Amino acid sequence: MTNSNPICIVDDNAEIRESLSELLELADYQQTSYASAEAALGHLSDDWPGIVISDVRMPGMDGLAFLAALQQLDAELPVILITGHGDIQMAVQSIHDGAYDFIEKPFRREIMLEVVNRAMDKRRLVLENRALKASLQVDGISAIVGQSPPMQALKTKIAKLAKADVNTLIHGETGTGKELVARNLHEQSQRRDGPFVAINCGALPDSMIEAELFGHEAGAFTDAKKARIGKFEFAHQGTIFLDEIESIPSTLAVKILRVLQERKVERLGANHAVDIDIRVIAATKTDLKAMSERGEFREDLYYRLNVVELFLPPLRQRGEDIMHLFRYFMAQAGERFGLPVPALPMDTIDTLMQHDWPGNVRELINVAERYVLTDMLLDQQSLDSWQATDTNRKQNLPSIVEQYEQRLIEQALSQAQGSIKQTYEALGIPRKTLYDKLAKYGIDRQRFIDE
Repeated sequence: MTNSNPICIVDDNAEIRESLSELLELADYQQTSYASAEAALGHLSDDWPGIVISDVRMPGMDGLAFLAALQQLDAELPVILITGHGDIQMAVQSIHDGAYDFIEKPFRREIMLEVVNRAMDKRRLVLENRALKASLQVDGISAIVGQSPPMQALKTKIAKLAKADVNTLIHGETGTGKELVARNLHEQSQRRDGPFVAINCGALPDSMIEAELFGHEAGAFTDAKKARIGKFEFAHQGTIFLDEIESIPSTLAVKILRVLQERKVERLGANHAVDIDIRVIAATKTDLKAMSERGEFREDLYYRLNVVELFLPPLRQRGEDIMHLFRYFMAQAGERFGLPVPALPMDTIDTLMQHDWPGNVRELINVAERYVLTDMLLDQQSLDSWQATDTNRKQNLPSIVEQYEQRLIEQALSQAQGSIKQTYEALGIPRKTLYDKLAKYGIDRQRFIDE
């Protein structure tokens, strides 16, 4: 099957052009060749879907001037320079100037193909990322990514429901994007110019959540030195999003019910109520109806919140979106960390597609970031290990660093087939430090021997 991404060859030497054309044609690449940079430049644009291979020393516009012109055209277009032995220092400088790579003449065919394949992977990722960003930048609305049938159906429902301006209950597993959906409902509604106020009911202690939602007057309780409006009041003429609504205390449920019924809110310590105009969107990862039937959640509040329900599909039911999302989040991570985006071998793609993604999109983002940071091949064991770590550890910076350190040690042990000496030498750490870290992370080196 012919690769769809074309290659532009530029060299004033006809023999080199023919040799490159033959090599790339045998590798199933489309290619076009030009004898001068000036001729090639007229056929290239910022949406050129392939890469460029150019000689450095050419009459007229040389390869470095050609590179500069292409950088102006598209700074992310991979340009591979072919250089003679005497041009190595100049070629190295060209990397700093934006060239993707350089290959010395006479080049080995396998080296050329390896660099071309990597450059093509990068170009495909860049273009996919651009297309995705373009599709997300529609009318300033927060992006809901995905073209799978479940997501298409969800987007259609959101577009209709946004105009209804009724209380809405969103159901979805952890990490499915409940807040993102709530923002979409707000941004596509007539309330889009008003505030969107999000509060995670499960993240606040019982002693704080009432003051957060309702506000308080000065002196209402200890440390209440001045009046403060609550989230309900702040969301006036906008939307309030109550995530993890199932976790609210029963005593607070009565007050929230009153707000929904009367559209009035009374601050703690106040003697009068304030009229508010809000849309309430609540979200839960549990079966709220079953909770209400068991007496664990107020039934009248459940029905007041549940004028309309939205069910978010888990990632495992969105197979068509997985790689699209993964590449996008890799590109975001590479940009944020200032690192190149690694290629995705077929076995890694298979692993990603077969994984159940219990943490949904949130887990996918974490894996994409780790993959960019560590450039390690993924397998099901590593994904399961990361998921267990995410479940049992808080995701602060020290714990994330520890996770990366553990994976690096395991990779070094695997490459050394369990040899302690080879492992601590490869990691550049003392033997005792390695033993301490093996004990810290509970790593058994025996499982890496004779893998």
